[in-house]
Amino acid sequence: MLVTVKAHALGAAAPAIGKLLKPDGVAVFLLNGIPWWYGHGLDKSRPAAPDLSRLDPGGALARAVGLHRTMGGAITSPNHVIEPGVVHNEQPDRNTLWVGEIDDKQTPRVEALRKALIGAGIGSPSTRDIRYDIWHKLMANLTGSTVALILGQPSLIQKTPIINAICRRAHEEALATAAAHGVKLDDSPDVRYGPKRVYFNHRPSILQDYDLGRPMEVEAIV
Repeated sequence: MLVTVKAHALGAAAPAIGKLLKPDGVAVFLLNGIPWWYGHGLDKSRPAAPDLSRLDPGGALARAVGLHRTMGGAITSPNHVIEPGVVHNEQPDRNTLWVGEIDDKQTPRVEALRKALIGAGIGSPSTRDIRYDIWHKLMANLTGSTVALILGQPSLIQKTPIINAICRRAHEEALATAAAHGVKLDDSPDVRYGPKRVYFNHRPSILQDYDLGRPMEVEAIV
């Protein structure tokens, strides 16, 4: 099961997710930000995770789904909702979904899922460190997406020097935060926000939520 419920809605959805899964089923959580399971299965060479209980209030997900049925994921896919039940995928060639066990073991179910995704036309590169991929996705959420939310639109990021500089500075801080948690990313602000990077006018999901007056994923992302 691919779980795409927003982070702040997972607690209420936990019982339903648990009931939909078979005893040997698996839930792949595709979230923006740090996932609720992040501190479980963490390699001992990395610093211990901080208290993330706010991401799973009362342990509802751990109880209803179970860590043994939980798989990590990170996704890049620019979309917007046209109307209820209708989602427009803006750039099909940019759909990529990384999947991995929360302890990074290479298991048959990970390989089977990756094969199914590729067969469906969705990129799913092999990974041995799902937290690296989660932090790499989070770089965009913490920097460009957050700045676009504050500005109310994304197009100024590349066009306006001072906005571009703010994104670069935020990116440097985000990289330092990831490194403090033992994840050193190969993700330079000069590449992500440099002159050769082409930005299309996609409204990030956190801005779309703001536009529609919906709750935003502030806790999980920031």
